[in-house]
Amino acid sequence: MASLVRRTARREEEQQSLEIYNTVWPMDAVTMKDVDSFKQSTLAYADHLAWLDDKPVGSGFVAIQPQRPDVGRAGVIVLPRFRRRGLGTALYREVSRWCAARGVDTIEAPVAEDDEASYAYATRRNFVEVERNGRMILDLTALEPAPVDAPPGINILTWAERPELAEGIYRVAVEAYADVPGAENEEMESFGDWLAHDMRGSGDRPEATFVALAGDEVVGYAKFSLTAAQPSVAHHDMTGVKRTWRGRGIAGALKRAQIGWAKQQGYERLATSNELRNAPIRRLNERLGYRPTPGRVLMRGPLLPPAD
Repeated sequence: MASLVRRTARREEEQQSLEIYNTVWPMDAVTMKDVDSFKQSTLAYADHLAWLDDKPVGSGFVAIQPQRPDVGRAGVIVLPRFRRRGLGTALYREVSRWCAARGVDTIEAPVAEDDEASYAYATRRNFVEVERNGRMILDLTALEPAPVDAPPGINILTWAERPELAEGIYRVAVEAYADVPGAENEEMESFGDWLAHDMRGSGDRPEATFVALAGDEVVGYAKFSLTAAQPSVAHHDMTGVKRTWRGRGIAGALKRAQIGWAKQQGYERLATSNELRNAPIRRLNERLGYRPTPGRVLMRGPLLPPAD
């Protein structure tokens, strides 16, 4: 059976690669519009397809992002029934070749928490676990949302109501991003780049972004990431509170505002993914009724040398 790996060159091939990704990662399914939005936020991006007898059966994408320009953020995916034929290794080699050409010698790639075979494959190739992001799901279908119940002096509203608050939200993000376990070495983008990449992407909507105000000061925010590929699921993207305002119930009020909005909009589930070391937000999610389900493990490892 002849096999081949090559860079995607046509829109049709990009769509085929995306379909493979969505098949293997249905909980993270996205649209081509979402992919295009992500590509615009990167310094460089490439997508590869693995073919078997003229049939696309594997996908290998890789990006260099401004937050970590020394690492290739990759995904190597093969449809389950075509695994153990060397296709994953071939994709890994092509992703490695692409990274090496750009002076990058480290790859980070996710595996599913419950995918023992992929985890073992990565560890055999000297990858190490650097993050474990547990997923939690809230079923909205039978839920009666609780009141927002913001702390005294705190007003919760949407960014759509006060679009001029963007710089205040950014100041919260600067503190919150730096305190996310696993993100300690990432560089914070400038206000303009952050606004374009994190707040105006394909899944971002001002009416689905909630802001906590103390007077005129933005002290916290919480936003969703939405995709037409999952019309019944709203994904929590970021919840952040300024350091000096933490421990007062602001994050809980923001989350309750999100739950109420999502229920009103007809969403059936909320999904969130948090590093296991981020105990405060995980405890908050548990109190709000979120239940754990397998998430992702981020693995970091070396490039695969070219074949002899």
